[in-house]
Amino acid sequence: MPEFEVSALLDTDVVSMSNVRCHGNCRHRSAEECTSATHLVFPYRGLYVRHVGSEQAVADANHVLFFNAGEGYQVSHPVGGGDSSLSITLSETVLQELAPASLLKKRGEFGFRSQHQRIDPRAQALVALLRHHLENATIEPLEAESLLLTLVARSLGPRTSHAPSATFARSRLADRVKVLLASDLSRRWTLAEIAGEIGGSPVYLTQVFQQVEGIPLYRYHLRLRLARALDLLAGYDDLSALALDLGFSSHSHFTAAFRQAYGRSPTAFAQSANPKNS
Repeated sequence: MPEFEVSALLDTDVVSMSNVRCHGNCRHRSAEECTSATHLVFPYRGLYVRHVGSEQAVADANHVLFFNAGEGYQVSHPVGGGDSSLSITLSETVLQELAPASLLKKRGEFGFRSQHQRIDPRAQALVALLRHHLENATIEPLEAESLLLTLVARSLGPRTSHAPSATFARSRLADRVKVLLASDLSRRWTLAEIAGEIGGSPVYLTQVFQQVEGIPLYRYHLRLRLARALDLLAGYDDLSALALDLGFSSHSHFTAAFRQAYGRSPTAFAQSANPKNS
């Protein structure tokens, strides 16, 4: 079985998008890879770690990753189960129009300065909508292109994204917390349990995580669980079962959190993602 499965979802003169599934069989760093074109990657299922030199970025559903053309990288999978992402390729001209100058390298070849940054819930919802619509053939190319450009602009915008900003040690500590959360997404973690697994005091961990990610640890975890719901909704007829599988105390708790994050109920989102079933 190949390690990767790549399915083309959209290919126009402006943009191309593929669904990339990785089985994640190797926990250790892969051989060095590189890509011939700069692209943006939106993980929506599972977790992996991308390494560029001594730097690393945890790839989960709360982030967009930047893969620069010609830049060597390695990938490791500290959590089992594999991962899935949407990979988007845009021309350099289009990216320069969409990306703030602060995100781009100031000299030399075109590319992003950072490996990744956090996205907001509405960007997560756009990732899910695009994937579901394109896989179900319920969207025209023009609308798909427009939604995709909206997703990229939102993910790069200063009001709806967050670039990591912390020391090397604090970033690594926050990364360890992210890997722990992803190892059991449905678990109702307490600060004491996280601190016991990671080391350090609960107060210190919450302060570090807030500094690195710009949001509280509990909200980061909630957004991961809700992003998983975006991925799974189409396959669940019983939303109460989905809520319990994702660690919510009840159907109403899940629905309220989902509506607050995405502006609609889980049922309404499922209907909009796949109109054939509505």
